[in-house]
Amino acid sequence: MSRHSRAALELLGPVGLLVAVGLIGSATSVSTRQDFLGALIAATTVIALYVFVGNSGVISFGHMSFVALGAFAAGVMTIPALVKPSVLPELWPFLADNEIGSLASLVLAAALGALYALVVGVPLMRLSGLAAGIATFAVLEITHNVLRFWEKIGPGAKTLSLVPTTTGIGTATGGAVIAAVVAFAYQRSRRGRLLRASREDGAAAQAVGVRIHRERLLAFVISGSLAGLAGGLLVHQLGSITTEQVYLELTFLTLAMLVVGGVGSLWGATVGAVLVSFLDTVLADAEDGLGLGPLELTLPDGASLVILGLLMTLILLVRPSGITGGREFGLPSRRHPTAPGRPS
Repeated sequence: MSRHSRAALELLGPVGLLVAVGLIGSATSVSTRQDFLGALIAATTVIALYVFVGNSGVISFGHMSFVALGAFAAGVMTIPALVKPSVLPELWPFLADNEIGSLASLVLAAALGALYALVVGVPLMRLSGLAAGIATFAVLEITHNVLRFWEKIGPGAKTLSLVPTTTGIGTATGGAVIAAVVAFAYQRSRRGRLLRASREDGAAAQAVGVRIHRERLLAFVISGSLAGLAGGLLVHQLGSITTEQVYLELTFLTLAMLVVGGVGSLWGATVGAVLVSFLDTVLADAEDGLGLGPLELTLPDGASLVILGLLMTLILLVRPSGITGGREFGLPSRRHPTAPGRPS
């Protein structure tokens, strides 16, 4: 198989899975369709995280900051200006007096995610290992508290409501596919290969002239942009949002999806997002009582996170590289028998 055919096949796997989820979801009931929407938005978020973590090898606990920023920016700017004074009385005038369409709000969410990632990434991308993880977690804490207590830019601790619910199956599928295409194009680019080289051996990469800080920063900005897009899709799916919905629980869930699927590949990120998203939905339903024919499964509150944590631990113990083994999608290779008289 040629190099270009192999590359096309690697992209076809994630995109095909996302489109399949969208097509199946479009044929389900309205209530069930929300589960498929959630899976597609989760895939967008996990792919965004993969762009940075998978290519750099640096763990990030702060990507939910970009999701939150995108969600609140898209939500605030699409609420009709006529009702903003009553639901968001403390907003700055330029936010209160203006509104934009849903599509424009997704572009805004992606742009703000990229800009915020650039601002915080300039100092943070010089860090590695535990220091980088702690620093990105600090960004998450700062972002969460600013959004929670600064009512000049949002609802504060209250719920942001009256957001137009415009994220349908088509929009969610399109957003996830765009994220997959961008992630694939980046990892196949020269800049992506340089960053992956620094992940494998930072000292050797620096010795041959790779500017690791610059390469990490570029991946961080692209990743932040896709995470912002995911936040915009999320708020337009739910129609309302609070700061707690884009905080620690979603951070843990997103990381679990990436680890379970496989940190090292786009295919792994997509598979992990879809599988864990549906599993989380089933477990959440079981906490409220899930009918299984004549039986009813009822789990205690909070059991879903415990089970997902155990699953992630098991995957790390049994298959550290995830379900996909960190490999991209591809056809199984055929091994031809060695010809007689030819050395094996």
